Amino acid sequence: MSGTSALRTRWAQRPPATGAAVMATGILSIGLHQAGYELLSRIALVLAGVAWLGVAAVIALRLLGARLEWPVNSPAALAVVPATTVLGTRFALLGRPQLAEALFVLALVLWAVLVLPVVQDWERGMSGVVFLGCVAAEAIAVLGAVLAAALRVPWIAHLALVFFWFGLVFYLIGLWCFDRRQVAVGAGDQWVAGGAVALSAVAGTRLIRAAHSGLYLWNVDDTGVLRSVTIALFALAFAWYCVLATAELRRPRPGYDVRRWSTVFPMGMTAVAALSVAGALNASWLRGPGQVLLWIAVAVWCAVLVGAAGSLAGSVRSTARR
Repeated sequence: MSGTSALRTRWAQRPPATGAAVMATGILSIGLHQAGYELLSRIALVLAGVAWLGVAAVIALRLLGARLEWPVNSPAALAVVPATTVLGTRFALLGRPQLAEALFVLALVLWAVLVLPVVQDWERGMSGVVFLGCVAAEAIAVLGAVLAAALRVPWIAHLALVFFWFGLVFYLIGLWCFDRRQVAVGAGDQWVAGGAVALSAVAGTRLIRAAHSGLYLWNVDDTGVLRSVTIALFALAFAWYCVLATAELRRPRPGYDVRRWSTVFPMGMTAVAALSVAGALNASWLRGPGQVLLWIAVAVWCAVLVGAAGSLAGSVRSTARR
């Protein structure tokens, strides 16, 4: 088998869980944009877009009947939803609302198709991937809130608010199903436990921004509740970050694993949450810590990318010899 054929075969066998790579790269693009590093942000956006097209191709082949590894009832399948919305959010921030709208609709369709098969298989003792139920809903809330503010369409903001609260319900269910031992022994996706809360905090800030964009969306009391919940979510996300980072330092898990992309995304998301809270809630003192967390996430992204490239190259060489 030629190296090109081996590479094609290897890529075609990747499950949609590799959408975590799109999520990780896309959220870094958003974080770099918020921090003012526009060139680096656009480079990350291009990389995320290319990776998203690869994941979309795998899904298309699966729908056409190819025998690919895609357990539709696995929580990992839901990764395609936030992978889609994170691109949509970045395009909306880039001033491309039409493309963002198309990705928003696609994300809603994917969520509607996948959520019931996934929920039916939830059980106790699961890894951090169970929190993708929350991540998918909150990612839709973020993009919806951004679009509502950009397009000045109230009903999109109301839909986003529904997904915001729905995502928190999913988080509580995920917390009940989550195997706490994964904090110490997980291969990378245990970080989604904290990333889901950070994403929820970002959704809260985007909803608050939408309410302050000149649209009348809800009353002052509701805005106050949303503000308080957002602050609590960010505090919880930061606490999760400290716990998970401490667990990694106490029990290092070296070596590449595809689930390490699910480490990068929560790390980047916590940075974006800090930067978002700093802007939406007038907490400018969080910009400094947010930028520190962002560059830590960028460094981990680089390390995981090197590991992924080495793993792919080794696999191609191994397949080509046969």
